[in-house]
Amino acid sequence: MTDTADSRPPLVVVFGGRSEIGLEVATRLASGAAVLLAARRSDELDAEVAAVAAAGAAAVHVREFDADDLDSHGPLVESIVAEHGPIDTAVLAFGILGDQTLAEKDPAHAAAIVRTDFVAQVSLLTVLADTMRAAGAGAIVAFSSVAGVRVRRANYVYGSAKAGLDGFCSGLADALHGSGVHLLVVRPGFVIGRMTEGMTPAPLSSTPGQVADATVRALRKGRGTVWVPAPLAVLALAFRMTPRFVWRRLRR
Repeated sequence: MTDTADSRPPLVVVFGGRSEIGLEVATRLASGAAVLLAARRSDELDAEVAAVAAAGAAAVHVREFDADDLDSHGPLVESIVAEHGPIDTAVLAFGILGDQTLAEKDPAHAAAIVRTDFVAQVSLLTVLADTMRAAGAGAIVAFSSVAGVRVRRANYVYGSAKAGLDGFCSGLADALHGSGVHLLVVRPGFVIGRMTEGMTPAPLSSTPGQVADATVRALRKGRGTVWVPAPLAVLALAFRMTPRFVWRRLRR
């Protein structure tokens, strides 16, 4: 029996289904939903699929997804909708931190960071926004960072990509106003996980689980932005007011 629009479970798609934050969000949204994890090497997502299934998902699917293959974004989203129905919640959980020291010497590496953390995000966000706008409903979650509030010497390549993404999302949220599509921008600080393994945690750090908790709460409340943890909003204001001669000396 084929599911109708009224009977099908809500569809949650995580682009970057291998990411720690993405998986934590997926498990929190899984109960009664169909969850699709899109990632590279999708045939190696057994552990992630099991975690989402254990969280109560009605169904779990996987799809191959390469964020840097911009030409694939449109066809991928189109095929997902054709096979599973409209996307109720899309979570963009992919990204790279990169190597700042290498990026300062290697323009290809600097460009690769910006391509994944900004250009690929813009491409997929545009595809999703257009698709959901046509459907008249849906929610999109994008992950910015406190690093994009004011770009620091210590990680200016990554920070500039996040600053660009934050600005793009601000305009996109305004463009989506009244369309039935909701965009949530999450701005975490230092997240203790695989991406930052070996680094000393900064003040007001959080875990992937804490980021996911705050994300899902904000999503259910219909908020447009959320800082993780919340006091980062005050710290970000202080960042903007710090004199440049002081700012450029900060190590983190």
